[in-house]
Amino acid sequence: MLSQIGLLLVVGVLAGILGSILGIGGGIILTPFLTLVMGLDIQYAIAASIVCVIATSSGATIAYLKDDMLNLRVAMFLEIATTIGAIVGALLSGVVPTGFLFILFGGFLLFSVINMIQKLRGKTDKKIKESTGDSFAEKLKLNGSYYDKVLDKQIDYQVEKVPGGFAMMFGAGIASGLLGIGSGVFKVTAMDTIMKMPLKPSSATSNLMMGVTAAASAMVYFFSGAILPEIAAPLALGVLVGATIGSRIMTRLKPIVIRMIFIPILLFMGIQMVLRGFGVII
Repeated sequence: MLSQIGLLLVVGVLAGILGSILGIGGGIILTPFLTLVMGLDIQYAIAASIVCVIATSSGATIAYLKDDMLNLRVAMFLEIATTIGAIVGALLSGVVPTGFLFILFGGFLLFSVINMIQKLRGKTDKKIKESTGDSFAEKLKLNGSYYDKVLDKQIDYQVEKVPGGFAMMFGAGIASGLLGIGSGVFKVTAMDTIMKMPLKPSSATSNLMMGVTAAASAMVYFFSGAILPEIAAPLALGVLVGATIGSRIMTRLKPIVIRMIFIPILLFMGIQMVLRGFGVII
């Protein structure tokens, strides 16, 4: 029993570090670990992962607020789209062919991989400086700034294509409600790829948004009895510690390093979703 708790704590710390750096929650690590390594039923694994997403969000958000890395206005604006989308997705469950949606969202992730590789090669880095802004962003006061500890300077940025980002988050909400998948990856890619926000504020803002979304889902799992305290508690504790550590690491990483970590995850998830759309599960 003690060895199991120790293992869960270690895995939780690792998932918290990765989740807070990339803004994806850590479920991509925890769910496969709980099902494949520990032999836990998928329902209980997802419930435990959702609890840990809240822990990741809590630990990372506190640190990012102190560093003024979050864009609260963008977070609250996009959360409206995600929430409405999740409700619509739940209502459409069993009506819309899930295979088509898996292929659609998997294709978007693969497109995002190409976009991130281009940024990695320096082909789109100048877009932030060349941005002319967006009328919606100006009216809603979504533009922001943050202090980059690596560059040792304040960076001002403008948010672009606000309607496109809102539409993407609405679609991500539908995917979450309909397919039961986390939308952390979609949140980051929507802000980074569509709305042209720098990667660091995108990741930090995604961490806050995931906690809001996961809190609503966690209540459903709690009342259904799917949350196992002996699994969720040590994992959440480890994740909370890891998220605090990861948020400190992220502020000192170069965006190119974060992209190098993020690209393989996007590629794996994109391929996995496309294959699931065709009935192949890996």
